[in-house]
Amino acid sequence: MTTTTPPATAAKPPSLFDRIGGEAGARLLADRFYDLMEQQPEYAELRAMHAPDLAPMRVSLTQFLSAWLGGPRTWFEERPGACIMSAHRSMDVSRETARQWLHAMSRAMVETAVEPDLGQQMQQAMTRMGSAMIVR
Repeated sequence: MTTTTPPATAAKPPSLFDRIGGEAGARLLADRFYDLMEQQPEYAELRAMHAPDLAPMRVSLTQFLSAWLGGPRTWFEERPGACIMSAHRSMDVSRETARQWLHAMSRAMVETAVEPDLGQQMQQAMTRMGSAMIVR
């Protein structure tokens, strides 16, 4: 009697959400981004576009990053039909503020130790998003 061993199933690679550290990693990135925006004068024009209290934005960005990276879709569930572009439609995004946003986010990714491959993927996508938001 011959027995066969079932084929080994390949382990599923971790999702981008898992690779960033789940919700805690997304929150760490969002908090560092907003800390930089609040504390560094080089992001003053970007900071001026936001409300004085950044606490709601910290939660929103954490939820967006989580969903965008394949985690819980809370951001989209709380905003049916919304997308990141529509969420920023009312902001007067210039080339300079888009540059500041991308620089602060890139810096936050480095400072929170987002793995380089993931950071590069995110930066490429964010560069496209930032460029698409420019209205002036």
